[in-house]
Amino acid sequence: MQLPSNLFKKALLSGQPQIGLWAALASPYATEILATADFDWLLLDAEHAPNHVPSVLSQLQSMAAYGTHGVVRPVSADAALIKQYLDIGAQSLLVPMIDSAQQAMDVVAATRYPPEGIRGVGASIARASRWNAVPDYLQQAHKELCVLVQVESVTGMQALESIAAVDGVDGVFFGPADLSASMGYLGRPTEPAVQQALEQGIATVRALGKAPGILVSDPKLARRYLDLGAQFVAVGVDTSLLALAARQLCAQFKHSAPVPKGGAVY
Repeated sequence: MQLPSNLFKKALLSGQPQIGLWAALASPYATEILATADFDWLLLDAEHAPNHVPSVLSQLQSMAAYGTHGVVRPVSADAALIKQYLDIGAQSLLVPMIDSAQQAMDVVAATRYPPEGIRGVGASIARASRWNAVPDYLQQAHKELCVLVQVESVTGMQALESIAAVDGVDGVFFGPADLSASMGYLGRPTEPAVQQALEQGIATVRALGKAPGILVSDPKLARRYLDLGAQFVAVGVDTSLLALAARQLCAQFKHSAPVPKGGAVY
């Protein structure tokens, strides 16, 4: 049995934009429905959504029959948690709240076996190796892992060039909601100063040969980020899509209710 190829990582390396969707419903059934939509990637969110290792495992399994790639976001850069997500078969991680090159190096180390890193060796009981059915998994695993770090603060933006330059970091994701809050514009990610910082950030990451990414629900703004060189762009969130569709449908039949309009993803 061969190690599954990370087509998402290969697409980023080739410069092919990847369009994604946030999966925050924490349900394998809902995630499988999303997988039929043919997005390039789904973000399985364990930072702000009620996910944990078993629920993420179920969602990775529910997606396995489809062409959509699962990217897992842990709640933090904890090495032990990263180990668990890798062992259940996650091949791409989006790690939040990275503010320094050292933190980025620590994340990369958590995804590598010794002597290159600190990942614990337990492949014989891990789905990632198909329970030792993949020959040389220990030697080959890192080649198919995609390490994405999330920069979403003023401190992180100041260290962006050194973060993106870390060997083993494949891409940098910008969080407009947290970045705008860090800049003093809580709930206002479209402020000109925030947008300027994001545009400069995308250019910086691109110049270093790494993939920039972002989440935005405004189609016009999403296309602008793509034109600026963003390579993995999430264009919506499942919870927001469900809530908006349900409220709009209800409003059609309850004349006293205003028809809701689309809003920010956070």
